[in-house]
Amino acid sequence: MEYLSLIITALFTQNFVMVKFMGICPFLGVSKKLDTAVGMGMAVTFVMAVASAVTYLVNLILVGSFEYLQTIVFILIIAGLVQFVEMFVKKSMPSLYNALGIYLPLITTNCAVLGVALLNVQNGYNFIESLLFGTFAALGFTLAIVIFAGIREHIDEEDIPVSFRGFPIALVTAGLMAIAFMGFSGFSI
Repeated sequence: MEYLSLIITALFTQNFVMVKFMGICPFLGVSKKLDTAVGMGMAVTFVMAVASAVTYLVNLILVGSFEYLQTIVFILIIAGLVQFVEMFVKKSMPSLYNALGIYLPLITTNCAVLGVALLNVQNGYNFIESLLFGTFAALGFTLAIVIFAGIREHIDEEDIPVSFRGFPIALVTAGLMAIAFMGFSGFSI
């Protein structure tokens, strides 16, 4: 039951994009097309899940005398994982690599990825909880970006007033989605 509560929290009630407003840059930048949103979501999910596991293990070494290095070490781990993902996507899915453009290497500086690693430590999660929280927080990111991309694709086909076309209607849509996700905050198991 405790794990289920952690999963629901990571996916909905504390969604990194819609509630914590972390990871907004790729959320807004890569959400114009559904296929690129799914690709970014998969890349972020891999990086956040593996980073959660690796940073938990590395943090066991850092506890005590080297805690001050925590953020720097976590960033280095995340950067290494992103390099791996970038090489994999470039080799196996060149069209996705080109579609993601600059946003793929920017996963390194995505505050949601570092945020999940730091929150795992701050909340005192054990290895399983860290892995679950990281994985489902990333899946929550993926859920938000895929829903947003689907909505944006439909909006592009509609007759929108000129002053709302493009980025303004995207921000209005993101705000309405955030309100919808905050509706989950009263949900508990």
